Amino acid sequence: MTSTTGPAAAAAPARVSPGARDAVFAQLADAGRAEQVSRRIADAIVLGVLVPGERLPSEAELARRFGVALVTAREGLGMLREAGLVDTRRGRDGGSFVVAPRGGEDVLLASRLRGLSQVELADLGVYIMTIAAGCADRAAERATSADGERLVAWVDAASFDTAADARRNAGGFLLELAVLSQSARLVREQIRLQAEYGPLLWIGLQDTALRSRVVGSLRAAAEAVASRERSRAREAVTDLIGAVTEWLLGAKARLERGGGLDG
Repeated sequence: MTSTTGPAAAAAPARVSPGARDAVFAQLADAGRAEQVSRRIADAIVLGVLVPGERLPSEAELARRFGVALVTAREGLGMLREAGLVDTRRGRDGGSFVVAPRGGEDVLLASRLRGLSQVELADLGVYIMTIAAGCADRAAERATSADGERLVAWVDAASFDTAADARRNAGGFLLELAVLSQSARLVREQIRLQAEYGPLLWIGLQDTALRSRVVGSLRAAAEAVASRERSRAREAVTDLIGAVTEWLLGAKARLERGGGLDG
């Protein structure tokens, strides 16, 4: 596949939390590593952390960041090329560049959703909720006044106008909470969850009603952290993850009946 998108025409990376970009290239588990390389980058494209026209790190750099062999990184990129998500060109201005998903992001996300059972989705929601609520509780306890003010300002400045913006910034917010928790273990686990399940978790943010509810929960959580109200911070994050999990379970049921993500 040949794309007309080159380095000079590459889109400027969207405003994202530093943690969101770290999550893309966090090291992988042992099994099926080429597939994990492919899925991790594909998910980041759907989430909007990696944008069409953006140059990916070199094969050697991808191998280093993911903690895999060079041949594994190369195989993962090959899978992305076959899926039409990456275009690799040779020469001085060459490299591997992100391209928009063929058929739209809903096709890729619906495929991910079909691969999980209702029980697995519900269990995943419980686990993500537990980690995120723990981060919120700890952040409200440990964050300074300046930290809280920055978090509220971050939410106020973030865009939730489109599904892609909302997915990117909702995930980024959870990573910010993990950082404010001052727990290295929570940060690592939140990065792993965001990298593996972020795009799946936030599928429903194409729904304007859900997006509005999520934005309200994010603001409530930020304000609770700023005012050091631990129980309110946990409640806001619990409502957030509960709402998106409920939407996912409904979407899964619709897909099983032969419908689409939105019915």
